[in-house]
Amino acid sequence: MTVTLANLLAILAMAAATYATRVSGLFIADRIPKSGRARAALDALPAAVLTAVIAPTAVATGPAETIAAGITVLAAFRLPLLATVVVGVVAVVVLRLLLGS
Repeated sequence: MTVTLANLLAILAMAAATYATRVSGLFIADRIPKSGRARAALDALPAAVLTAVIAPTAVATGPAETIAAGITVLAAFRLPLLATVVVGVVAVVVLRLLLGS
């Protein structure tokens, strides 16, 4: 594999952007509101991003995966994270076997 100058510069630029994003959190952490509506919006952000990433994949893959995603969401209301992951994986495996996907 040959590394060209353009590839090397792209990798270094991506590394710098990633590092800058992480370090910027240290500098703006004291400016984040501790209460109020802005804080509530920031608290909801991780779940919103996760939903935006997972939902299209769950709906576009097939019926077994879509049903398993629904089962996993329901399990997440009652179970801790690790148990929810186990329920999701088992649901996909069983549904794929039953539905022949």
